[in-house]
Amino acid sequence: MLTGLTIRDVVLIDRLDLAFGQGLSVLTGETGAGKSILLDALGLALGARADSGLVRGGAKQAVVTASFEVPDGHGSAEILEEMGIEADGPVILRRILTADGRSRAFANDEPVNVSTLKRLGETLVEIQGQFDQRGLMDPATHRETLDQFGAHGPLLSAVRQSYAAWNDARTAHRRAREELEKARADEELLRHNVDELDAAQPEEGEESRLASDRTLLANAAQILEAMNGAAGALESEDGAEHAVATAQRILERVRDRAGNRLDAVIDGLDRAAAEIQEAQHALSQIASDVEADSGRLEEVDDRLHLLRALARKHDMDADRLPEIHKALSARLAALDDAGGGLADLARAEESARAAYVEAAKALSAARTSAAARLDKALTEELAPLKLDKARVRTRLEAMDESDWGAAGTERVSFEVSTNPGAPFGPLARIASGGELSRFLLALKVVLSEANPVSTLVFDEVDSGVGGAVAAAVGERLARLGSETQVLVVTHSPQVAARGARHWHVAKQADGELVKTAVSQLAAGERREELARMLSGATVTDEARAAADSLLNPA
Repeated sequence: MLTGLTIRDVVLIDRLDLAFGQGLSVLTGETGAGKSILLDALGLALGARADSGLVRGGAKQAVVTASFEVPDGHGSAEILEEMGIEADGPVILRRILTADGRSRAFANDEPVNVSTLKRLGETLVEIQGQFDQRGLMDPATHRETLDQFGAHGPLLSAVRQSYAAWNDARTAHRRAREELEKARADEELLRHNVDELDAAQPEEGEESRLASDRTLLANAAQILEAMNGAAGALESEDGAEHAVATAQRILERVRDRAGNRLDAVIDGLDRAAAEIQEAQHALSQIASDVEADSGRLEEVDDRLHLLRALARKHDMDADRLPEIHKALSARLAALDDAGGGLADLARAEESARAAYVEAAKALSAARTSAAARLDKALTEELAPLKLDKARVRTRLEAMDESDWGAAGTERVSFEVSTNPGAPFGPLARIASGGELSRFLLALKVVLSEANPVSTLVFDEVDSGVGGAVAAAVGERLARLGSETQVLVVTHSPQVAARGARHWHVAKQADGELVKTAVSQLAAGERREELARMLSGATVTDEARAAADSLLNPA
């Protein structure tokens, strides 16, 4: 509920601090005293459109702060957490409006944009004026309102879940169908590419190996010449092999006389001789291989050309051709098998749709029943409010399947006919503002337990009525106040007498300046204010007696 409202420099208000409580609070005062300024200031804190004209003359900025106590799990907590703002404790909304029309918004002292402030405000307060197009005047809220009245939470949750499952299945089927259609369009090219790769059979790392082989084969003559020269050098009389053998023979002659001192040297020469022989053998083998492969150069060139052409075609390195070969083959196989998979997805979509339709039917049946109860309860409230000729109905209109959604398969709208024989129409078609306000009050009374907003504000709901009708309005506002916090701007003494708290709004002169002041009235002051409202400028004893009867009807 709204616990405090602090206003600085708004129109005729320079400084004002108000503390509110539960139940019905009434605000009275002469026309032009500034009652509407209070609502404008509250609306500013709730994210209403800012107008620089609200800044008091001579002031640089206007500041309005509204404080709320909220229960655990209140809708405002989700919005605050979404913005990364501390959600424990009271909710404090602040709006600063400068004289040049710029504004800043804060929630729990953290800067937010105005749209966020408005979202928070809509979870906390509903201001219902004669011509306000929000709240129940907005047909977009009627389906949610009916669901709250009928306590359709579990049914609505089932519809939302089944709709999400159907939507997922529908999306999966659509994407698979689109992919298949695209694949079918490219099928001829896909098969050609797979056939090419099947024929080529590229191997991992093949291009690198072939490039190395080509370098070798392209330089075979020079390489053979070099290897033959090396072999000749090793085998000649002045070569390493002859030199090592000569050294071995010389040292062997004196080995016995040198003890073991020459053993290591002779062993080293033995190893050198063996290495030279291995080198000679390797040279011979390589030369033989090069000579044998000398005719492969053209073959290697052709293979490299093929692999590199395929690589350019698929825009990748040649060594990755086995990877694309595998991927395209898998895609072709999937294409050949897609008919069965697509049929499975179609069946899954149809099954999910059927589950959604069942859940939506259950919700529709519950809404139909709740609509009948709501219409009956609302009709009973209209007669005491001098709307006994009015007829009301909650209309459920089936939507086309293309409009079905997470909230079900029908639109909901509250319609009214104020005169016998007149057609039903939207609430906004009610003839007068006073009738509209009373009709909305009746709706609020019936829907009080279903209303998630903890503070309701009515602006002159008693306009154009008096006597017994005004008393009925006051009785219903008091009843509504037993369920939630209600603030009412009123000119009716019958309504004002019902308030648990009474605030008086008046203009006061401060030198050459005129300011709006607001004070909470004590018992005796309430009596005088009600007497003024009954008799006008001159308060009579009869008016005071009538005020006493209103305050103490027993």
